[in-house]
Amino acid sequence: MINDMNDIEIIYDNNQNIEEFNNLEGYFTLISENTLKSKSYNITKLQFPMLNQIPEPEIELIEDELEIEEMVIESAETDKDEEIEMDEIDIEEVAEDLEVPFAVIENVPEYPGCERGSNAEKRKCMSDKIAKFVQRKFNTDLAGDLGLSGRLRISVNFKIDKNGNVTGITSRGPHPRLEKEAARVINMLPKMKPGKHKGKLVIVPYSLPIVFEVQD
Repeated sequence: MINDMNDIEIIYDNNQNIEEFNNLEGYFTLISENTLKSKSYNITKLQFPMLNQIPEPEIELIEDELEIEEMVIESAETDKDEEIEMDEIDIEEVAEDLEVPFAVIENVPEYPGCERGSNAEKRKCMSDKIAKFVQRKFNTDLAGDLGLSGRLRISVNFKIDKNGNVTGITSRGPHPRLEKEAARVINMLPKMKPGKHKGKLVIVPYSLPIVFEVQD
């Protein structure tokens, strides 16, 4: 039940039934005192009494009595007339050890006796010379002494450095003694004229398969 308040205007009829509401908004439902029937009304305005205002709390500012020591940063600027001495830095020149594959190098290493001809002809000449050298020097009887037979293959890799020397020899085969023999023979190769690529001396990797067959 809603009683008469200053903030809401309510009009009653003779039977104490609510007939009209003014200054209300929204939708509201009331029950009559006599009939106890529920009625619904369109409310045009609804006002509520003002709540008691809560006073805002007073905030008192208290000055901090702690003393903060100031940091003084001295300027690093120098006078224009003052000379600055710089320690000399030694920069070592690092030589570039470029490696260019034998198949693509512009100027292949020159094996003794292969100085003439085009780059492709020098490449073929060098491969033929190395193959013949290995055939002459390699001890093929070693495989029979080790009890090996059939087709045997030893893969050898080495490099021709910027001075034309053979370095970095590695070998892989069916027996350690065959690997050692292959490395021994390659180490006997003569010094060559180093290869060049784009006008610079470079290191040239080279791979050589040694294949031979031992009869039972």
